[in-house]
Amino acid sequence: MTLLYIQFGLYLVLMLVIGYISMKKTSTNEDFIIGSRTIGPVTTAISAGASDMSSWLLLGLPGAVFAGGLIEGVWISLGLLIGAYVNWLIVAGRLRAMTEKLKALTLPSYISNRFDDKSGLLKIVSTLVILFFFTLYVASGLKGGTLLFAHTFGSTEQVGLIVTTLVVVSYTFLGGYIAVCWTDLIQGLLMLAALSFCALIGFFAVAGSGVDISAVNPSAFSITTGWITAASLLAWGFGYFGQPHILARFIGIKDVKSIKSARRVGISWMALCLILATAIGIIGIGFNAVQPLEGLNGPDANSERIFLALTSTLFHPVFSGFVLAAVLAAVMSTADSQLLVLTSSLTEDIPFIAKIDDNKKEWISRAGVVGFALIAFLISSRDSGTILNMVGYAWGGFGAAFGPLIILSLMWRGTTKWGALAGMIVGSITIFIVKNYISIEGEYFYELMPGFILAFLAIIIVSLVTKKPSDDVLASFDETQEIVRGS
Repeated sequence: MTLLYIQFGLYLVLMLVIGYISMKKTSTNEDFIIGSRTIGPVTTAISAGASDMSSWLLLGLPGAVFAGGLIEGVWISLGLLIGAYVNWLIVAGRLRAMTEKLKALTLPSYISNRFDDKSGLLKIVSTLVILFFFTLYVASGLKGGTLLFAHTFGSTEQVGLIVTTLVVVSYTFLGGYIAVCWTDLIQGLLMLAALSFCALIGFFAVAGSGVDISAVNPSAFSITTGWITAASLLAWGFGYFGQPHILARFIGIKDVKSIKSARRVGISWMALCLILATAIGIIGIGFNAVQPLEGLNGPDANSERIFLALTSTLFHPVFSGFVLAAVLAAVMSTADSQLLVLTSSLTEDIPFIAKIDDNKKEWISRAGVVGFALIAFLISSRDSGTILNMVGYAWGGFGAAFGPLIILSLMWRGTTKWGALAGMIVGSITIFIVKNYISIEGEYFYELMPGFILAFLAIIIVSLVTKKPSDDVLASFDETQEIVRGS
């Protein structure tokens, strides 16, 4: 146990050192929010992936496969891979070019400037969506850290939650976007290494035991399901187009020409991680049948502990600390990015704060990191839902509210201000109604599927019947398309 404390301590010190070094390079609020658009393709790609996957990758996905077989793992992973690839392909370059052209640092600023909204209505609505759903999203990340510390050190969940919150807040407070990207790069590589070692050693352990996984769980290898469930699981891929913490990486990459190489790196990293995380869930079924794993059996069993339990059992303490640190990395790599987006909206999109001196805004941004973390801390300490459910709600909210709008605002000249507003409102309301009041017996019905479709239709219909964009807006749109084509 002492060795684990030392390994975790060294890892956390490294994160804080990166935060301190990044602080020296951060002198303006633009530096703090998007690193003044200086981040290279490899760092951007793995940082985007790490901030996307979070504790869901190491805890939620293996847990879902362990509990229910390949159905969720295969269909969700396929949907995510397709969505992420298309997001890099059609959104990344255009958003990078358009935000620079419009001098926008945040998603609400981009939406407002894209439609030349002098009233500020679009910025207010988009900021409210971010503040609501992202606070829930950060809470899901902190919950992952709670599970890690409770399992590894035998601490109470409250202590685990406090430690996780303090660490994430510390380096994000210090270094902002640059610190977040560099720590996410390290954390993304650590996550991939941990998944690889656990899957490889676990596979040989199960293969040598002679256990028949199909006999233990007849549905383990089945991917057959109802069409509504399959479509809903695939619909997770729609979420990519509207995630502010992922879109922020596109805004902060150094240039449009870097997008292609970033896409290759990012999708490769993601495919490997999803395959390995799914495999760990299956391996866990077999291993648990041979040697019951701690926390996976009995009345207090929690399937989302499967990666932690396998790691503790398979690895020597010298290596288990390294692997378990990857779980903390997964937690932090998402929570830090989300806190940064929250505080960016606070300083750039709240009218009376946006007018404050830039140096003061930088410190308001830091204060915002602390404030939003405290709110997420309170939510996480009172919510008893699974990590997968918490992530699913926030992911769906952003995917429906922003996804169709981002695609159409970058691809269709005819998108109007009122169409944009209709899309955000219809998407958000649909997510809330379906999540809380609509279900289909015997099927998994993900609220993002109807939310995305209805928001997409709302934008098109309202844009067709409202006043077309001004000549200046259309000129900016056309110039951006030329930049992307030229890259």
